[in-house]
Amino acid sequence: MNDGAAAQSRFITIEGGEGAGKSTQIGRLSGRLSAAGIDVLTTREPGGAPGADAIRRLLVEGAPERWDAETEALLHFAARRDHLVRTVWPALDAGRWVVCDRFADSTMAYQGYGHRLGRDFVAALYRLVIGDFAPDLTLILDVPVKTGLARAEVRGGDETRYEAMDEGFHERLREGFLDIAAREPERCVVIDAGRDADAVAADVWTVVAQRLEVAA
Repeated sequence: MNDGAAAQSRFITIEGGEGAGKSTQIGRLSGRLSAAGIDVLTTREPGGAPGADAIRRLLVEGAPERWDAETEALLHFAARRDHLVRTVWPALDAGRWVVCDRFADSTMAYQGYGHRLGRDFVAALYRLVIGDFAPDLTLILDVPVKTGLARAEVRGGDETRYEAMDEGFHERLREGFLDIAAREPERCVVIDAGRDADAVAADVWTVVAQRLEVAA
């Protein structure tokens, strides 16, 4: 990516555990940004490009024990690289804003904390695959584990591999997201996602408008 080519572009990531309501909030945020006259692209990880979508199916379907932690992390970063090269970086270079459902913080939380792989392994992969590139703003939607899993169960679908992991795993990944936010407060903001969608959306917009100087 040519970092100097699109000074006005922004990369926003939305993070959180299962059932945090990311998809709902991304839809609302992209609508508000569009209404403010911003050209915005919404995307997701794993996925967001043909190759990355193929890898997604390997990660989110099947039995919880399908992969070990190292393999999962490698697969996520392979999908991430394809997504960046084919979707995210071209959009940013074109001056667009990109709002992404999950990014590298999810790998750190899910594999680094949830699977106890550790921060160093994930951080090393980040440096190797991504380099210095990072989101301009990360919103972490925080919800109690039991609440989130109950929401995810109602949602249904075939992509239930991570949801099927034990509660201890989900508690660790929630703690991981909170630790990530505490380590990088200049980039990350935690939002209470246990409330109704309207209240969460209001907080999301306030943070984005203030941090990235968007006129309402």
